[in-house]
Amino acid sequence: MLTQQPAEAPADIPAATPARNGTRPETGDIVCWFEGAWVPLADAKVGIMTHSFLYGTAVFEGIRAYWNADQGQLYLLKLREHYERITDSGKIMMMDPGLSVEQLVDLTVELVRRNGFKEDTYIRPTLYKSSEAIGVRLHNVDCKINILAIPFGDYIDTNAGIKCGTVSWRRTSDLAIPSRAKIVGSYVNPAFSKTEAMLNGYDEAIVLTHDGKVSEGSAENLFMVRRGQIHTPGVDNDILEGITRAGIIQLAKQELGIDVVVRAIDRTELYLADEVFLCGTGAQISPVTSIDHRPVGTGEVGPIAAAIGRAYFDAVRGRNQAYSDWVTPVY
Repeated sequence: MLTQQPAEAPADIPAATPARNGTRPETGDIVCWFEGAWVPLADAKVGIMTHSFLYGTAVFEGIRAYWNADQGQLYLLKLREHYERITDSGKIMMMDPGLSVEQLVDLTVELVRRNGFKEDTYIRPTLYKSSEAIGVRLHNVDCKINILAIPFGDYIDTNAGIKCGTVSWRRTSDLAIPSRAKIVGSYVNPAFSKTEAMLNGYDEAIVLTHDGKVSEGSAENLFMVRRGQIHTPGVDNDILEGITRAGIIQLAKQELGIDVVVRAIDRTELYLADEVFLCGTGAQISPVTSIDHRPVGTGEVGPIAAAIGRAYFDAVRGRNQAYSDWVTPVY
């Protein structure tokens, strides 16, 4: 029976480090968790024969932390859910992080404390095949986990709205590369889609499945508002099982009293939609004002997307205690 060795775990996770004085650390001062130790980010490097570098055999998460200046607090968003997902992605790729979800949560809080970030921040854990080896396979290859954190603002516009275009590239099928796992190598597919859209004058791509149904953006889940209902593609449309997506479904129900309908969506339905918006760790909540040069609704940010955006940022910045289970305070 083939087995996979877990990533090397530390003997213990160091105690919390006090926050800095609130100034942004210089890039050279940022530390990361690299192969079982605290290492300056500038010194954290892997060899060019590393299996994951050669073949894309790694999985990752993108995690946001939101600064609340009034409270003097930085909130890590849905930290446990992200580490549950990277652990699941690792199972698909025959990797074990060697740390429990609880240990990974504690380690990430300590990472952000050590860097003393007091602004919006992005955290990137990567579980990767670390052996220096030639040969395409998943079995009998060692793995390690690294975690870095850097200051980070908006990835795409969350206020004025963005222009989207459907692209010729199709979303990878679960029969080819599992969409529910955040596999590093699979992100060549979104890269093709994003670049095609931007070179054609759009801000973001909308990607279809092989049978022509709407899947998602280049790296965002998609919601459509039509006739007062909110719709979103399901996992059978090769989407990532988005953590932000699940939060939006919760917000729609609890804040707006609207149940989200999960179903297949045709591209032409987007042309008839009252509103469309994208969501994800990077995108946050990004309203779409046009698709394929056709205005969405009035061509302005719609009321439902705006309301969900306000509710989302209240939740992630710790301003709404009803969603305190979404966030982990750092300081």
